[in-house]
Amino acid sequence: MADDPQNNARLPLISMEDFLKVDIRLGTIVDVKVFEEAKKAAYQLWIDFGDPLGVKKSSAQVTQNYDLGELLGRRVAAVVNFEPKQIGKFMSEVLCLGFPDRNGNVVLLNVDRPALTGGRLY
Repeated sequence: MADDPQNNARLPLISMEDFLKVDIRLGTIVDVKVFEEAKKAAYQLWIDFGDPLGVKKSSAQVTQNYDLGELLGRRVAAVVNFEPKQIGKFMSEVLCLGFPDRNGNVVLLNVDRPALTGGRLY
């Protein structure tokens, strides 16, 4: 149930302590390439989270809603404290966050005002 991102069932309640274990930060996409080796259409993203995290890599299946050019410079929220995941020859270090559109494709989470690069979600 929890593995299905489209599942509308309510998940178990968690404590504030549990929430604080997830490190979600704001970064800026500084480079993007088509992920040719991916099984599902995806981009390789390089995201700058500022000091002390620096630039981290992510594989993102967002090709249905975003072109390469519109991703460069975009601000995104990402979980930065998951274990890195090897995807083909690419090591994905962070997980970009988004919501499903009506077709189940990812719409990236966005901020609507200036916010600190590398700032933590609270």
